[in-house]
Amino acid sequence: MARTSSQNQNEKNKAGAFFLATLILWFVSVLFEIFFNKRTELLWIVAGSCLFQIANWVIRSFVSRDPLFVNTSVSLLHSTIISVSVVFILVNQCLKNGSDGMFEHSQLVGGTWEWAYAALCFSCGYFAYDQLDMLFYRLYSGSIPSILVHHMILLVCFTLALYRNVTINYLILTLVCELHSIFLHVRKVRRMAGIRSATSTIVRVEWVLNWLTFIFARSLSHILITVKLVVDAPKFEKGVELPLALFGMAGMNFINVGLGIDLFNAFKRERNPQKNSDHHGE
Repeated sequence: MARTSSQNQNEKNKAGAFFLATLILWFVSVLFEIFFNKRTELLWIVAGSCLFQIANWVIRSFVSRDPLFVNTSVSLLHSTIISVSVVFILVNQCLKNGSDGMFEHSQLVGGTWEWAYAALCFSCGYFAYDQLDMLFYRLYSGSIPSILVHHMILLVCFTLALYRNVTINYLILTLVCELHSIFLHVRKVRRMAGIRSATSTIVRVEWVLNWLTFIFARSLSHILITVKLVVDAPKFEKGVELPLALFGMAGMNFINVGLGIDLFNAFKRERNPQKNSDHHGE
C-alpha cells in the first residue's frame, strides 16, 4: 500500500516537473516576443496573468485559504469576464458591420474583430496563471493530468495564433464555451459552500443552465466550428494553421465527451444522494 502511494507520488512529481518546464519555456517565448520583437500588444497576456494572480491573493486573504476554493473562484471570475467579452465582441461586430460575411473563411482566419486580440491574450494569461497555481498547490492527479494537458494545448494553440496573427476570430468562437464554464465553477463553489440539496430551487435552476450551456455553448458550438474547418479545409493555405486547428478542435470535442459523462454522473449523484450514501456504506 505504501509502495503504491510512493509510486503515485513519484509519478505526480514527474508530471509536475514536466508541465512546469513547458510553462517556463512558454513564458520565455512570450517575453522574447514582447521585448525583442517589440510585440507590445502581447502585454495583454501579462495583464491577464497579473489580474488573476491578484484576484487569487484577495480571495485567499479575505474569503478562504483553501487552495481548491481559491482556484475555482478565480476560474469563475475568468469564465465570467471572457463570456461577457466574447458576447460583447460578437454583438459589437454585428452592430458595426452587420453579420453578412462575419463567419466567412477570410474573416475567421485572416481577420480580427475589434477587441478580439486583447481578449484572446487576456484568456491566455489566465491559463498560464491557472497552470502555475495548480502546479504550486498540486491541484491535479495522475501521471498525465488531463487538466494540465488541456491548459498546455490551449497555451500552445493560442500563442501560436497570436504570434502569427491568424485564426484569432476562430479562437474567439471557441471561447463561447466559457458560458458553460461559469456554471461548472458555480456548482463547485456552491458545493464547497455546503449548498447540496437537490430540491433547492437554486440548485435546480443551476442544473438547467448547466445542461443548456453545455449543449449549446460548449458541445454544439465546438461541433459547428469543427464542421466549418473541415468544409473550408481547401481554402487554407499550406502551413500549420489547418492541422493545428483540427488537432485543437479534436482535443476539445474529446474533452467535451468526457465532461458530458462526468456531468451526467454528477447529476445522478445529486438527484439520488441517499442511494449513493447507501451504496458507499455497503
